[in-house]
Amino acid sequence: MIRISELRKVYSDGTVALDGIDAEMEKRVTAVIGRNGAGKTTMMRILSTQLAPTSGKVFIDGLDVMRQTTEVRKKIASIPQEATPIGILTPEEHVTLYLMARNFSHADARRETLTALDNLGIREYRNKPADTLSGGTKRKIFVAMAIASNADTVFLDEPTTGLDPVSRMEVWSSIRKLDGNIIVTTHYMEEAEELSQEVFLVDRGTVIERGEVKALLSRFSGKLRAESHSPIDGATQISNTFIKYIQSGEVEKYASMGCTIKRITLDDIFINRGVDVES
Repeated sequence: MIRISELRKVYSDGTVALDGIDAEMEKRVTAVIGRNGAGKTTMMRILSTQLAPTSGKVFIDGLDVMRQTTEVRKKIASIPQEATPIGILTPEEHVTLYLMARNFSHADARRETLTALDNLGIREYRNKPADTLSGGTKRKIFVAMAIASNADTVFLDEPTTGLDPVSRMEVWSSIRKLDGNIIVTTHYMEEAEELSQEVFLVDRGTVIERGEVKALLSRFSGKLRAESHSPIDGATQISNTFIKYIQSGEVEKYASMGCTIKRITLDDIFINRGVDVES
């Protein structure tokens, strides 16, 4: 379990990245979602011992992240969003060396490495220097490190950014095979819906919603989203797009007006923050 209490981070330029977050993360896969600048990456960096908070407390399995950092690091694995591989090293070397640094024997490290590379569909590239690989394959190297570590808690910050749809599905499949607790940040709402047992929606440094996906979307029961670039009566306007929530029986009416009809996703929680969708 991860327990967060009054977590706050203010950078030296005065930017408030986190503004008093309280949370408990105890599901096997938890997704943290939000817009750019919402505070997701700052929160992940603090949870994974890479950044000190301005104030507040974080406990992972009862260990104080700020006071028991060495013990915490033995229990976690983290893949930062900005991670880049060392160009001359191969995928196999990256993962094997990482595991040996975590006190795996060479034999165990190589076995776990090959299994992880297989799961992500990149074993064929295992002996190629990283700087000759595609951006998506480079990203998979770091996901393989986390998967192979067998850590109790794994932090994945935007793990599928830059990946094509097939590669993203391969990463999803590998994440499902992990035994520990996984904390994922993502911009992809379908990814959060597909992978997580619980979702935290972060905006302007605070948690604005949390819960299981079905529970969060239950307020939209029986609704669809109609989108148009022309004004619609009673619609919410975002930039040059007009959005209105309609009943399934109204599809033909709004389609005839040139609207695009879409299913409800977690995007709608953000779109309708403070908007009554029951009307």
